Formats: sequence, C-alpha cells, structure tokens
Amino acid sequence: MSERAARKETANVVWSGSWVAERLGVELVGNGKPEGDGELRELLGLALRRNPKRAHLLVSNVLGKHVPQRPSVVYGAGVELGLRVRALLGEAEARRAVVLGYAETATGLGHAVADGLGVAPYLHSTRRPVEGVARAGGFEESHSHATSHLLLPEDPALLARGSGAPLVLVDDEFSTGNTVLNTIRALHELYPRDRYVIVALVDMRSAADRERLTGFAAEIGARVDLVARGTGTVRLPDGVLEKGQALVAAHESEREPARAGAAGPGGPCTRVELEWPAGVPDGGRHGFTPAHRETLESALPAMAARIAGALGAEARRILVLGFEELMYAPLRLGTALEEHTDAEVRYSTTTRSPVLAVNDPGYAIRSRLVFPAHDNPADGPGVRYAYNVADAGFDAVVVVVDSAADTPELHAADGLLAELAAHTSHVLLAVVPSYVPSSAPATTPERQEPPMLSEPLRGPAFSSYAPEEVGWLLQDLSNTELEAPTEEREEAIQSGGAHYAESLPVEYQPSAEYQDLFKAALDLSAARIARAVGTVTETVLAERTPRPVLVSLARAGTPVGVLMRRWAQHRHGLDLPHYAVSIVRGRGIDANALRWLAAHHDPADVVFVDGWTGKGAITRELAAALGEFDGFDPEIAVLADPGGCVRTYGTREDFLIPSACLNSTVSGLISRTVLRSDLVGPHDFHGAKFYRGLAEADVSGHFLDTVAAHFDEVVDAVDAEVKELLTADRAPTWEGWAAVERISEEYGIHDVNLVKPGVGETTRVLLRRVPWKILAKRGAGADLEHIRLLAEQRGVPVEEVDGLPYTCVGLIHPKYTRGATGADGKAVASQ
Repeated sequence: MSERAARKETANVVWSGSWVAERLGVELVGNGKPEGDGELRELLGLALRRNPKRAHLLVSNVLGKHVPQRPSVVYGAGVELGLRVRALLGEAEARRAVVLGYAETATGLGHAVADGLGVAPYLHSTRRPVEGVARAGGFEESHSHATSHLLLPEDPALLARGSGAPLVLVDDEFSTGNTVLNTIRALHELYPRDRYVIVALVDMRSAADRERLTGFAAEIGARVDLVARGTGTVRLPDGVLEKGQALVAAHESEREPARAGAAGPGGPCTRVELEWPAGVPDGGRHGFTPAHRETLESALPAMAARIAGALGAEARRILVLGFEELMYAPLRLGTALEEHTDAEVRYSTTTRSPVLAVNDPGYAIRSRLVFPAHDNPADGPGVRYAYNVADAGFDAVVVVVDSAADTPELHAADGLLAELAAHTSHVLLAVVPSYVPSSAPATTPERQEPPMLSEPLRGPAFSSYAPEEVGWLLQDLSNTELEAPTEEREEAIQSGGAHYAESLPVEYQPSAEYQDLFKAALDLSAARIARAVGTVTETVLAERTPRPVLVSLARAGTPVGVLMRRWAQHRHGLDLPHYAVSIVRGRGIDANALRWLAAHHDPADVVFVDGWTGKGAITRELAAALGEFDGFDPEIAVLADPGGCVRTYGTREDFLIPSACLNSTVSGLISRTVLRSDLVGPHDFHGAKFYRGLAEADVSGHFLDTVAAHFDEVVDAVDAEVKELLTADRAPTWEGWAAVERISEEYGIHDVNLVKPGVGETTRVLLRRVPWKILAKRGAGADLEHIRLLAEQRGVPVEEVDGLPYTCVGLIHPKYTRGATGADGKAVASQ
C-alpha cells in the first residue's frame, strides 16, 4: 500500500492525539500552510510518557515503533528522505557521506535513509556495549528514557573520513534539537568536518531552538542542512509536565493493564530458520555497507518465502515484530513478506520506553504488553513493552530478534513470546545471527586494504593464461557444484526463484564442426580484431592516462584486456597491470575488488574493459555501482560498440568476435562469475571456477596469439583511425537500447532483459540460455555462420528482418517453463 493509500485508510477517523490535546491543552501547529496541521496529524498522534523529563510523546504513524504500520510505508518514508538527501548533496558528496541513526527509535529509519542515499555506509548509535569493540564516540539524549549513546563501528576509520565527508544524522523527530547539538558537539571534537545534514520525519522545534542550532553551526564553522517530512511546533501550556504526570498516575492506579501471560498458553509458538546470509550484519550497530545491502537484497525473497511457508495460508493478518534497536532486519523481512503474500502485513517493534496505554480511539497507544528484558542488558534487568499489539486482531505474529536476545527470558512464562501467545493464534520466532565484528587496529592507514582480501589469483593455478597476463580478483570455487541444466536455470531465473549469477550453465562442449567454424572465423577476422584492439588501446593511452591499469569485466572482457595489454607492450614497451573483476546485472560490481584496487593503485588510472556492448545494461550497471567509490571513471573501453553506448571503442560495427563463439575454452578456462550469499561473504571476492578438465579443448592462447600476429600489419590503419576518432563526436547515442525496447514490444516480450542484441550476445543466448528465436539482418553473411549452426543444433528458428541496427538479435524464451513455446508462456499443440 502506498503512503497515500495509508492516509486514506485513516481519513475521517478520530485523530489519535485528541485525547491528550483535550486534557493537557497540547497543540500541534503546522508549518504555516493551511494544510499543515492536517499533515502533522497524519504523521503523528499523542500519548503520555511515564518519564519525569517530558510529559507528552509524539507517536509516529510511519516509524514502525509504537504503531503497527505496513512495512512498505515505513521503509518508503525513510527511502524518500534518503533520496532527498542525495539530491541535496549531489553525487560527489553523497559518495563520501556517512549516515548515522539514533538508538533506539531511529535505527531502522536511519538505515532506510542510507538505502535511499544508496552509496553511503550506515552506522547507528547503540546502548548495548560489545566486548572487544573500541568506542569511537558517544553522546547524551537529554529527554530520552535511556540516555547514553555509544558509537561502535567495526571500522575505526568510518567516522574519520575527513572534512569533505558529510555526516547525515537521522532521528525520528526533532523536538528541541538538543540531541543533535550533543551529537555534533561530541563528534566534531573528534572528527571535524564542514557539513552536516539532519534528517527526521518531523521537525517540531521552536523558533528559539532553530536559532540556537543556526548559531551553533556558525560557531563551529560548518554548514548544517535539514531535511524533514513534516514541519511544525508543539505548543505546551504552563505546568504541562506536572499535569501529565498526575494524569498518568491517576489512570495507572485506576486500571493497570493486565499481564497477558497469565491468560493461558494461547496459540502455538514455532521457530523458522531464516538462513540469514553469512557475513551480513544484523543491523548498523557496527556499520553496514552498500555491499552488505546488495547481499541482503538478494537473500530477502527466499527468507520471506520461508516465513510465509511456516505461517501457512490461514494467516491473513500478520504482524512482524522487531526488537528494540533491531528495527531494520525485521522491517526488510516485512517488506519482502508483503511482496510475497497477499495477506495484510504490519510492522512494529518492542521498546524500552514506558508509555501510558489508554484504550480510546483518540489516543495513540491503545494497549500495552509488559515483559522482562531478554538480551542481558548492560544496565541490568528491566521491563520492556510492545504497544498496540494486544487485541489488535493479528492472527500471526512473527517475532524477529538477534541471537543475543534469544535467551531463557524470551521463552519464560512471563516472557514476550508468552505474552504474545495470549493474543494471537500463532507466534513465529525468527532469529537473526548477532553480528560479531572483527577486532579493529588502533590506527588505520589512509589507504588500507579491507580485511581478509586475498591477492589476485593467477595462472597456471587459476586459469590457463600466463601469470603476467591477468590477475583474477575472484575466489576459486572450482570444488563447488554450481552447474544446473540450462532449462532448469531459465525457469528459475524467469520465475524469480533465482538470480542468474547464483548458478552456472553446464559448460558447452562444441562439436568438431563448430570448432572448425571457430577456427575459420578467427582466421577471417583476426586482422579486423587486431585493428580494433589497437584503436581502443591507443584511444585509452591518448585520452585517459599514459599508464592505465586495465580492469576487465570477467569473463568476456578478459581476452580483450589481455590483447590490449599485449598491444601496449608490443607498440610502446609498456607493461600494464591487468586484473579481471566480476560485475553482475542487478547486483553491481564486486565492491571488495574495487577496494583492493584502490588500495594498490590510483583509481584515476583504472580503465574498465569489456568485449562489446549490446544494449548497454552493464555500462549502466557499472556507472551506478561506482557511485560509492571515489576516483574511478565509469567509462568502459570496449572492443566493439554496436549499441552506441560508450565513447571509447575499437569499432562500432557488429561483427563476429570469435571469443564470443565459445565459453571458458577461449577465456582461460574460467567460468562465468558467481555471486551467492552462502558462498560469498562481505569480505570475499565474487567467485568463479577453473575448468582444468577442459585443457585439451582450450584455445585461449591460440586466439590471443592469432590476433596479436596481425598487430604490425594494422599499425598504419590504427594510427589513421585514432587520429580521426580523437576529433570526432563519439557521444553515446544509445541506439541499441531504443532498438531493444522496440523489439521487446513488437514481439510481445515486454522485458528488455530477454532481448540480447549483437553477434556476441546472440551467441551467449544460444550457448547459455533457452533461446526462442533469432532475428538476423537480411543479407548478413559470414558473421552469422556460427549463429545459424548453433540455432540449427538447438532447433531455434532464424528469422530474417529488415531495418535491424544489429547483425542479429537473440530472443530468450519469454515466460519460460518447460513445455512453453510462445510469447504468452503457454504450450502450443503441434500441428
């Protein structure tokens, strides 16, 4: 449900702050606009605190703490704020930013803001000290029930990114601004910087409080920006604290809410194994990086499916209940469950905060469950609360805790699980592993290699290339069974049950006829390829850097990277470093590989290399993925750019590059790269396999040697072509992307990912996927001989068409299930 729909759901009902407003005279006043008061009432209700420091509590309807709300609404509110912050900072500053959320109520909101920002690491303050983790800072929250905040990043350099790194501070509300002042004052002394951005759902400061923050910013010489969903003030009459305390005392003595555990055993309590991805933190207590987010995103659908399976179809109104500071993990499980099921899903969390419960529609806290703390808190035993859960009509509650909180107290007769069981038909416990950070060094060099990253793999131990030709920033998964039948993979990929990078296709074994075709194609096109290699290499040397660090995108880019390295050595005597890294559509580039590169080379010298462009999906993927990292140029250098997607290329013709004809046997016997959460942890490179058993069929060296043998004869043509290119308009036209969109619609596919343009991509379709049909430009000749042979072997029709901007286009079978034949995914009886 959208936030607009959520507003409609609460329209024309009693405002959940009217009970307090009428009895204490508390007013919410909007930002001066006529609709301001109404907007605030949509966002906030009011309750009374059992707190000697402040009588009233602003209860957010979109935070997911005290009021159960749809997870998509809660998460969307934070992401939207993060997008606004990114627009405010601009791309360059956003890449350097750090996001800091406040415990306990804003740990999930801050994390969602970081997700919206997209390129920044996240840390939240905590009240849980962790043995062995050095404290990087702390501050006080004057009005909170529990005041002391600790900062415990695993990486001690996280908060010390320098004056150019903005700090984004996220809280659920700004009431006086004291918490923000205390934070900035404490951190500015340790890690001075020149820009802060404050983010909240609502900014309710008085005019005097606003002036105080402005003056403080001027005092420390920093810019302080503010981004909030709603703006207003709270008007408090004289004596409101005393009146509020008296009102709380009167109501609690009159009717203390019953302890639900005494009501009987209630519904069953069962446990579900989430299979949380290895190495992903449970939240931002010790830091959470974009790489962690990438891994978690890929694992969420499967975890949601496990929860849904454990609940059963009879669960129609479900609450996902988080635990104090553990807000983000249950929130994301809730959003994934919301997408997985048509049941109604709500989300909230338990809390330390004592609040009066009054069962009145004009009061924000209608019910309260009370239970003992169950995570062995550092400040000793105490009571905890879950609000608006009892008698709320939930027929299932999914309790999400970290393993540190899965204690006997949780399972006790008066514990949280028993309290919930009296109010729902089914309690399901999901435990997220508590993240245990590695010990951090006392000092951190300015450029430090991330922990646990190994040196590049090299031949002959990994790949059939010579060790100096390429270093693979990958982990060796050769002993892991990853292959699956092509049809099985296709069905899983298109159904959403798996990502293509989580398995490998069975390696294609070419027939003798096909091998002869490869050799003939290589002999025919070797000089043409040599010319394109020379052109792209000379363009890089002239325009990018005189000493480039070649980084090929494994594996199609790797033979090209080796050839570019050979050209630079042959023509200029340059011994260029060359590495291969993994990039996965929809998941981004290997962040650990980039960190390794940044620790060993100047990022400005890195030139990314690929074989060819199709529609430009990987070009876009790389540009988006590099947003987090300073200094890298996202422009890819390619051998052939038929799609018009890049500026640096050897040719824009769509012709047969023989290395596209084969798989590992022309790429150093290395598989496609693999990214799967159970195999690739947060400090691991992506993986790949070395197919040593295919050594007899390996033509990797033969391909390189055959092309390199033509370098001398194409030198003059390369020089002339480069001279012309350097003065030409080479701006990307994205002609290929437009053609793919048109073909996708014309053929009823409606998914550009299933349209693979160009000779290289069409070859891949025939070798690795389930092809539906091949479109060939009418009159195309020798460049399509291997395509026609493969299509014949697989029983795929080749349709000649006019007006095709590519030599050919491969169409993957749409809506593939075994037995499907048509674009509508339905089987068609043979005639």
